[in-house]
Amino acid sequence: MPTPKRLRDLIREIRSARTAAEERGVVQKECAQIRDTFREEDNTYRCRNVAKLLYIHMLGYPAHFGQLECLKLIASPRFTDKRIGYLGAMLLLDERQDVHLLVTNSLKNDLNHQTQYVVSLALCTLGSICSTEMSRDLAGEVEKLIKSSNAYIKKKAALCAVRILRKVPDLMEMFIPATRLLLNEKNHGVLLTAICLMVEMCERSLDMLNHFRKMVPQLVRILKNLIMAGYSPEHDVSGVSDPFLQVKILRLLRIVGKGDVDTSEMMNDILAQVATNTETSKNVGNAILYETCLTIMDIESESGLRVLAVNILGRFLLNSDKNIRYVALNTLLKVVHADYNAVQRQRSTIVDCLKDPDVSIKRRAMELCFALINSNNIRGMVKELLAFLEKCDPEFKTDCSSNLVLAAEKYSPNKRWHIDTMMKILTTAGNYVRDDIVACLVQLVQEASGLHAYAVQQLYKAVCADISQQPLVQVAVWCIGEYGDLLFTTCPEDDEPFQVTEDEVLEVMEKVLVNNNSSAITKQYTITAIVKLSTRFNSSLPLIRRLISIYAASLNAELQQRSIEYGSLFKTADSIRIGLLERMPVMEKSSSGTTLANGDTAQNEDSEYANGSVPQSISGFIPNKESQNILDLFEGDSGGLPVTQNVAPSYKQNKDSILDLLGDIDMSGPSSAGRPDIGSVGMGLDGLHLNPETNMSVLTQDVHTNNNIIAIPGMTVFNKGGVQIMFAFERSQAEPTQITIMLTAVNMNNDPLHEFVFQAAVPKTAFQLRLLSPSSNFLPPNGTGAINQMIKVENPEKQPLRMRIRVNYTIGGMGVTEQAELNNFPPAAWQ
Repeated sequence: MPTPKRLRDLIREIRSARTAAEERGVVQKECAQIRDTFREEDNTYRCRNVAKLLYIHMLGYPAHFGQLECLKLIASPRFTDKRIGYLGAMLLLDERQDVHLLVTNSLKNDLNHQTQYVVSLALCTLGSICSTEMSRDLAGEVEKLIKSSNAYIKKKAALCAVRILRKVPDLMEMFIPATRLLLNEKNHGVLLTAICLMVEMCERSLDMLNHFRKMVPQLVRILKNLIMAGYSPEHDVSGVSDPFLQVKILRLLRIVGKGDVDTSEMMNDILAQVATNTETSKNVGNAILYETCLTIMDIESESGLRVLAVNILGRFLLNSDKNIRYVALNTLLKVVHADYNAVQRQRSTIVDCLKDPDVSIKRRAMELCFALINSNNIRGMVKELLAFLEKCDPEFKTDCSSNLVLAAEKYSPNKRWHIDTMMKILTTAGNYVRDDIVACLVQLVQEASGLHAYAVQQLYKAVCADISQQPLVQVAVWCIGEYGDLLFTTCPEDDEPFQVTEDEVLEVMEKVLVNNNSSAITKQYTITAIVKLSTRFNSSLPLIRRLISIYAASLNAELQQRSIEYGSLFKTADSIRIGLLERMPVMEKSSSGTTLANGDTAQNEDSEYANGSVPQSISGFIPNKESQNILDLFEGDSGGLPVTQNVAPSYKQNKDSILDLLGDIDMSGPSSAGRPDIGSVGMGLDGLHLNPETNMSVLTQDVHTNNNIIAIPGMTVFNKGGVQIMFAFERSQAEPTQITIMLTAVNMNNDPLHEFVFQAAVPKTAFQLRLLSPSSNFLPPNGTGAINQMIKVENPEKQPLRMRIRVNYTIGGMGVTEQAELNNFPPAAWQ
């Protein structure tokens, strides 16, 4: 048998391959030779062959046939063989393969070996590939090694114990005495691994957390010695004594001090010393200060200490390093609710970060600015954010404009300022604003009865200057159609006199109507506005009729229908047309809250819809807008009106992608997926879409007006990955077969959730389910906001309620899908 080539020769040959095919040829040839050597039980070059095989495995080629050879090397008495064998075991074996159980006996023998390096190899391998069974078998050996007098073995054993506890948390009590002894060590490496082990135990068990709280004075003493210690070349990093150990201790203090006043009190002095004595000119000092700030804000610290932590983060914002600035903004965004006033003092520095060229820093600064807005600084902050909106990249405009609208709605000092701000947002953000902002501004103008003339004149000036921005044009033409007669009145709020004629107004409307860049929705708004002007203007009826007839032969069905039907109004009596086109009553705000960037909620409490009062002019256009159950599991009673699937675009799931959610649930029955969607086609004479919040308020009126309610305890139906979903129940004695479920979803993660979708299914044979529109599809972090959604279930046979749910969301750019089956509903919910 020829001598196999050395590893370095193989590496050189593979690297010299010019094509992928040539590389595969080299690898396949070498693998064939290695297999032949393995079959001949050649012990001389087994170590060299396994080493080459591991390199081939690292390149992505299959190398599973070398698993047993690794076990043979592990059983060898030579250290060089054991080293390659254990390395191969860590790379080629895992707990999913039965072969790894064969290594248990070799590991146990080597854990008791006289040579510390062999023991170290066994500990590293055990920590890498241990399964539940292997952990239980060898935990006792690891615990003995933690008590060893050899510091090198101690730290390896402590880290191995961390991996064992992740597999089998039940073994924690075994390691408590050994862990306490490790804190008395002088070796920094042992202390570091001991802290890691304590952190793991505290995070996994409340009992361990309470136990290790008694050791806070000892941890404080260790940290103090590190701060006060002089120069030690062994542990010095850029003039700081062992920053890695300091950071680990600070993290452990943060865990044990959270929610405990007495424990936090013992930490206050040392945290103040760390915050004031740590050198900030080096990155290691900044890392310690950052961890100190997190600890201060998480525990029950003194108010002065919190202010100190926020000031440190404020200094980070002035650092030239972009990473430090980003970390500071991210941390301030997390702690803004813990000490709002302290963060407010850094407002000017945060606003300056909006001018930073780095995209990530600008986004975090924008989110933090919205979190800092209140009634006292609304004017200044909105001015700065509008300047940012004007110059920012397109990717920021949508979020920035939407949050500005919410902030202005919540904190506006007066209606005039509110209207001016909304118009500025529309003119600045242009076509990047969301569709719901159009409805918000229309509603705002409607409510400000004393500012109708001012608003319509300002909007007319804006649309004369630029008709390319569709949201602005839609608001302008709606207001002109509604309040066109006020264009010719003197407005006391306007400093300059405004002069315009009916023909000039209609000329602008014609430009919008025939402009190729105008969207179909904008043209629908415009035709409706023009027909309303027939009752507002006195001398332009022929021109109005001509403009309305422009789209009488349009290929767009909606435009053609409007043009023909509006034209037919002129063939009826004037009194009918005037009555039909009179001004709309003020639309009431919906009762559903909208979550702001800072987690606050913009609430509108005086909604008539919640009491069942619907404006008469639009009552004929309100469909039963229900977010249909998955695959339309029920055939709802539409009451003679088409059912609108009023769901956000992210809700439109492919039918095949959710079949697994239904499982064995009966899905027989007709589907309503083919029904026409009024919300996407017709808007009625008012030219406005009805928003989802209004639909939810209308459909929930029977819940709020019925006082004869059966008391049913709530329940948590989902608690995974930091997402909690709670059900609250309402059931009326007047309708005992219907149960109303109020869903509340909360995000306890540090990152926000986007595109949150809740889906539910029930057995078709026994139940009917209606899933109404949610309040939002965005969940802010740290429980600062919630998504509310209503579910109605018909249970005519009063059978035990069963439901299958699915939760979809995106966090940190990663899509998450979770599924659960519920069959433990309170008996009062269905009996």
